[in-house]
Amino acid sequence: MSTSLPRLVIAAPSSGSGKTTVATGLMAAFAGRGLAVSPHKVGPDYIDPGYHALATGRPGRNLDAYLCGPELVAPLFAHGARGCDLAVVEGVMGLFDGASGQGELASTAHVAKLLRAPVVLVVDASSQARSVAALVHGFASFDPEVRLAGVILNKVGSDRHEAILREALDESGVPVFGALRRGADVVTPSRHLGLVPVAERAAEAVAAVAAMAELVRAGCDLDALYAVARSAPALGSAGWDAAEALGSLPRPAPSRDLGPRTPDGPNGPDRTVEDKPRVAVAGGPAFTFSYAEHSELLAAAGAEVVTFDPLRDEQLPDRTRALVIGGGFPEVYASELSANEPLRKAVGELARSGAPVVAECAGLLYLARSLDGRPMCGVLDADARMSERLTLGYRDAVAVSDSVPAANGTRVRGHEFHRTVVEPGAGATPAWGITRPERRVEGFVQDGVHASYLHVHWASVPQAARRVVARATEVARATEGVTPS
Repeated sequence: MSTSLPRLVIAAPSSGSGKTTVATGLMAAFAGRGLAVSPHKVGPDYIDPGYHALATGRPGRNLDAYLCGPELVAPLFAHGARGCDLAVVEGVMGLFDGASGQGELASTAHVAKLLRAPVVLVVDASSQARSVAALVHGFASFDPEVRLAGVILNKVGSDRHEAILREALDESGVPVFGALRRGADVVTPSRHLGLVPVAERAAEAVAAVAAMAELVRAGCDLDALYAVARSAPALGSAGWDAAEALGSLPRPAPSRDLGPRTPDGPNGPDRTVEDKPRVAVAGGPAFTFSYAEHSELLAAAGAEVVTFDPLRDEQLPDRTRALVIGGGFPEVYASELSANEPLRKAVGELARSGAPVVAECAGLLYLARSLDGRPMCGVLDADARMSERLTLGYRDAVAVSDSVPAANGTRVRGHEFHRTVVEPGAGATPAWGITRPERRVEGFVQDGVHASYLHVHWASVPQAARRVVARATEVARATEGVTPS
């Protein structure tokens, strides 16, 4: 099966050039024309996809050749873009910057080649004149397999400045698709881990996206950009499918005898909506980091997936049999999370019941005994605090014990991104053995709880979702009788 979807990759020479402003503005501007726009982000970033979703009305999806492997990039892209008229992919860092010490792996250039997509380079021209031509020439000629289709000039100071830049680039033969003036309206606030997520900004985020769209509409040739997007060749890849990803996996054995079982049909559990074990996924302003494919895998494995907000909900959703708590900014909301004592108690009771609880990064902090001195859920015998040190980067890891999401010996690739410290850093039964870039153990496994700083993309390890749902089913059967209800 091939995909002929028009597509663009928005890249830059370096971070801070304006990729997010341009990519989000393009998404919103094309959506404003009535196109169904599929938004994507290269790398493990969770925050930019929130702005992309706001611009397009569709889930922002990540394309990470390190976390998922190069072979999954095109299928995940085709899955997310199914039914759309155009896909816009925002790059990461500089065009050729990838995983440290791994060559082009996981770079924007690598993803662009895997997608056979034309690249538009966003250049911060605020301190350049004719030299911009040398910069663009270097990027256009560095890797002949990357098709640099044109340039958008950002932070242009005046009409005269724009004329100088365009004249210089005329000599390079690289088209200029737009020139954007400096604009205070498109500035989005940042803090210790980057932009403030959309879920925390509400009306301000909507206004910022609208300003990005107007800036791009006023300064870019949308017709020319769409023509370039349509020039992308067919992509010979069928879309990723959660059910298919799970279909070839062996079914996990029961983790322990939690009660009588009911027969399954030939294709797995025969369930109505009411029969499905309910998996609660944390959301709201404090827990904004998640991959859309996680919930899709849980649903394909037979779960009913519901979301809840630990800042506002005083109880877990009714009939919750498993809990997934992803990343976010609990340190910003430590007082409010701590003040919600009824929910902290409910989470602790669920964890102590043996139900599966999978927590990544922010979830780890929430399960700790305390965060910056404020009581948290007390599931883990550990305390968390803010730190001056940023921990950031890809990790290779192996499961060093059997747990709900991973059998002992399971190898994964993950990502860390935090300015907090948990003491101790690992429990009596650690979750992971980090094998690269350094060697150490990390995280906590106890009963049904798996808590770690490591973010893992489940599309690369779909068995994690199946194991969570299998354990949730056991808990439901033991709690509710022969069949969940």
